[in-house]
Amino acid sequence: MEYTVQKLGKLAGVSTRTLRYYDEIGLLKPARINSSGYRIYGTKEVDRLQQILFFRELGVSLDSIRDIVTAPSFNGLKALQEHHEKLLEKREQLNQLIANVEKTLAVTEGRTIMSDKEKFEGFKQTMLDENEKKYGREIREKYGDDTIENSNQKFKNMTQEQYEEVTNLAEAVTEKLKAAFKTGDPAGELAQEAADLHRRWLCYYWDNYSKEAHAGIAQMYVDDERFTAYYDKEQPGTAKFLRDAILIYTGTSYNEKQ
Repeated sequence: MEYTVQKLGKLAGVSTRTLRYYDEIGLLKPARINSSGYRIYGTKEVDRLQQILFFRELGVSLDSIRDIVTAPSFNGLKALQEHHEKLLEKREQLNQLIANVEKTLAVTEGRTIMSDKEKFEGFKQTMLDENEKKYGREIREKYGDDTIENSNQKFKNMTQEQYEEVTNLAEAVTEKLKAAFKTGDPAGELAQEAADLHRRWLCYYWDNYSKEAHAGIAQMYVDDERFTAYYDKEQPGTAKFLRDAILIYTGTSYNEKQ
């Protein structure tokens, strides 16, 4: 079956403006343009639009979606299987949050009691899921599934007191790093204090600390633009400064090939 841009937009629940924009950026081209100048979409394009909307639902950027679906190696079946897994994970996350809210309501109404740990289980899982979505592939390739799973479990088992401690420590790293950056000296006292705070913060998540791993994650802050953007959002160059401070702190020269 074929659709005009208006009919496809109505079918999929997206605006015609969006479909025209997808055409302009090479994300979803019509099958053909008819004699009247209308965009015409066929079954292949309908399937492509479904894939695009799946990816958008998972928070993937349009540029990334275009790179994925236009790649010669793109496999529609595999993509659907991955979508299914991600949606199941998202459903589980929502179920946990719903259960948390329902139990909190019951506590508020005096129908049950709730431990401090239970109050934050849903939020912890949400943080882990968001981190997995953003950085999961990279950190798993770098450190391995077992290391990441152990780190996640350690985070989930944190007491409320430990959670508050690590949150305060993260804020301390940010403030100390901000002051150290102004000195321009990654070997200076403030910068080395920031590197030490960063090590203490990491140890809340890592089972075993090593200077090499610390240096490796510091290098990743520079190599991965998402981490760089996070650290550089107020003071451009902060990610590189932190990397240099940690390399000095650990006495490690990071080898990008390792």
